[in-house]
Amino acid sequence: MKLEPAKYSVNGRGKLSRKLYNQRYLFLMLLPAVILVFVFSYVVLSGWLIAFINYRPGFNILRSPWIGFEQFKVFLTQSQDYSYLLRNTLIMNIGSLITNLFTAFIFAILLNEVRSRLFGKIVQTVTFFPFFVSWVIIYSLVNALFAPSTGAINETLVNWGVLNEGLNLLGDKSYSWGMMILLDAWKTLGYNSVIFLAAIAGVSPDEYEAAEIDGANRFQKIVYVLIPNLMPTVIVLLILNSGWILNSNFEQFFLFTNTTNWETMEVFDMYVYKFGLKLLNYPYATAVGIMKSIVSLLILIAVNAISKKSTGRSII
Repeated sequence: MKLEPAKYSVNGRGKLSRKLYNQRYLFLMLLPAVILVFVFSYVVLSGWLIAFINYRPGFNILRSPWIGFEQFKVFLTQSQDYSYLLRNTLIMNIGSLITNLFTAFIFAILLNEVRSRLFGKIVQTVTFFPFFVSWVIIYSLVNALFAPSTGAINETLVNWGVLNEGLNLLGDKSYSWGMMILLDAWKTLGYNSVIFLAAIAGVSPDEYEAAEIDGANRFQKIVYVLIPNLMPTVIVLLILNSGWILNSNFEQFFLFTNTTNWETMEVFDMYVYKFGLKLLNYPYATAVGIMKSIVSLLILIAVNAISKKSTGRSII
């Protein structure tokens, strides 16, 4: 029987309407979160207008003189700051991304092989705990352990004759990149591993049984069964996190940046904070923030396209 297009369309809309009505309470529960995201993530984008006008605090934003792309030109041509900002941001964020995914990937596999469930839960709880610890406390801990003259670890190593003088982790710029990457990996290890543990739980037992019938040992099951099943999760996490390559944890860098290591620690978010809230140059800070957001979006689209072409997996 041949369906009439109009009737078929109405029936389709009717099914959608009934589905929305039946799930109306779920949508009402979701509504506050949608409103918050819309207000604080999209409505505030109207503030990008500041980058194109000669805005001054206390004056009407709509009556400020229009300057177009002048602030963008200043950052890209007259300022040389973008070179070291891009270097610091990419090195630390890409390093953190690779380190976080790799350590969480390996940790989840090893934790899955632990046969004692009680011991596994204890280890997972201990590694998850740092995720809830504030960066203020972490900074205080690092300062207490590695202060050049009074840090507990530095003082112990000097007393044992291992070092002639304590390591100045917080002041020496040569330690900045490695310290930020390792601290971020330690803090997020437990949180990131949960995602991989959830993916491991979704692996079909039939695949393990088939591998066991073929004579595979525990290591071979990991290599030929577990890791291939985890790769889609790795790809999705890589795509999602690629959009945050130019975004940094402001609290982390605000605490660990000082006058002696700023050359290797200043990232785009700290740069925007310096010109926006400290120097009150709102148009310039907004222009830098816009460029950072646009480039982040382009990176996300590019990584997604590359992943789709090479592996057939994407999120868009």
